[in-house]
Amino acid sequence: MTTQDLDAFAAWVEALMRERGYDIDSPRGGGKSRIADEAGVHRAAVTRLLQRQSMPDLETTRRLARVLGVPVRDMLIRSGRLTAEELADPHDHLLSPAPGAEFGRQPTLEEVADLLGVPADRRDMFVRVVEQFLPNEAGTETETARRGHGRADERIQVEAATGTSPSAD
Repeated sequence: MTTQDLDAFAAWVEALMRERGYDIDSPRGGGKSRIADEAGVHRAAVTRLLQRQSMPDLETTRRLARVLGVPVRDMLIRSGRLTAEELADPHDHLLSPAPGAEFGRQPTLEEVADLLGVPADRRDMFVRVVEQFLPNEAGTETETARRGHGRADERIQVEAATGTSPSAD
């Protein structure tokens, strides 16, 4: 990491702190202490960053990101520790079709399992579980979901056929 990287990152974090209402310019250091307390980090780590002395460690970066309301991914990329390519956004995969897939179609559950990193030996189970919550192509519930309503459907059919209400189970 270069001095320029540290300076650019510190300037970006300073701007975020000011935007979020932290008075980091006070000679008494009230804003620095407040952000350190809220993030659960040492005030010295915040001071060293703002004075361009050192880059915060990963845990401090993660905690500052949470308090400042920015993704850790952005903090790591802005700090120069990782590039956008090295830290690919998992949501990017959902925006582009799978290799060899037609654009505009929904991915199959197997493709979704692959994108989510579901182990191969658990993919069948993943697909079966997720299918229970998805409508089929006709827009109706899947067979698995319908099975849960079977008793209510039977009761309605009995009432309609006999004009009476069957006793509760």
